[in-house]
Amino acid sequence: MKALIACECSGTVRDAFAARDGWEAWSCDLLPSEKPGNHYEGDVMDLLADDMDWDIMIAHPVCRFLCSSGLHWNIRRPGRAEKTEKALTFVRMLMDAPIQHIAIENPVGCIGTRIRPADQYIQPHEFGHDASKRTGLWLKGLPKLVPTGPQIQPRMVHGRPRWGNQTDSGQNRLGPSANRWMERARTYRGIAQAMAAQWGAFIEREKA
Repeated sequence: MKALIACECSGTVRDAFAARDGWEAWSCDLLPSEKPGNHYEGDVMDLLADDMDWDIMIAHPVCRFLCSSGLHWNIRRPGRAEKTEKALTFVRMLMDAPIQHIAIENPVGCIGTRIRPADQYIQPHEFGHDASKRTGLWLKGLPKLVPTGPQIQPRMVHGRPRWGNQTDSGQNRLGPSANRWMERARTYRGIAQAMAAQWGAFIEREKA
């Protein structure tokens, strides 16, 4: 069975699928892979032909021009709104790929208002991580992920929950840097393992 992990250079989800017996997993990104493994450095559209025979694609399109936290710049910076439209077109192309099982992962943003609502929202603290990052999953032919825990409880600051990746005011702890966007976009290992375990097993049962 073959898994394509689109828009991933970390190899986190790819390696989770590759660890399952009977799976060949590939990541794909314009950037090189950060660690050894099957990786296509280039445009994911090169890999979405009808004859590629992928069993599942999990895609993590860059959220910079899609997430709610950045959309306010669309009316402040010339050309920014056009980049959002281009990003939405890319998401639609991923959703329409000729693959039976697809998951698109992205933070809360305009995919849900401009294309369709997410099928599910998940949090890393539901999968064993001391972190908060509400993330949507747009699913085709796949069941919703079931939290695997342990559920990490937050600290309370003035009556509001805060997890380890947050300041007391609720902002992300990562300071400004050239690769901040990349660090924030990484899939948490617990979520990657849940994707491989649950969706991998689902497809294996289907093909048995």
